[in-house]
Amino acid sequence: LVEQGHLKTDDSVTYQRTLVNKLLATLIATLFAGAAFAQTPAAVPAPAAAVTAATPAVVKAEAKAEKSVAAAVKSEAKVDAKADAKVDKAEVKAVEKKADAKATAAERKAKAQAQVGKADAEDKTKAVVKAEKVDAKADAKADKTAVKADAKADTVKVQAVADKAAAKIETGAVKAEAKADVKAVTGK
Repeated sequence: LVEQGHLKTDDSVTYQRTLVNKLLATLIATLFAGAAFAQTPAAVPAPAAAVTAATPAVVKAEAKAEKSVAAAVKSEAKVDAKADAKVDKAEVKAVEKKADAKATAAERKAKAQAQVGKADAEDKTKAVVKAEKVDAKADAKADKTAVKADAKADTVKVQAVADKAAAKIETGAVKAEAKADVKAVTGK
């Protein structure tokens, strides 16, 4: 992942493509959901008996129900997109932190090896031992940083799943309430 302290171009491009694909999928899903709920009952042919039975109160209740459901679906899509964006941001941040930690560890190791090279013949053994300790500490610190970064990204992912689930439940409740309101007016 790290090439002289920077992300490789392939990983960055792949990440950007994945992000764009997710955003496009969200936008397309929102478009279809909006189109599906924006259709009016007049577009669907109804039996003659039902047309005569439709009172202004029924039409008003159905329109209100469709409007509230469309708003709920739009809100859910917004929450989903926001949650996905947070996850993507957390993943990028984790990758950056891990890359920085590895770069820092490599820098410390290089300095320690340079000290070994500068050491006199008498002090060479001590310098090698010290360099090995520095290597071990640098690797441990980089590993701890990686674990913490991944844990933080996982926490964001879990929260995103919870946010999406809550939005879906809210949309279901709005749909059920709208259906009940229409049923109350129509008596069916």
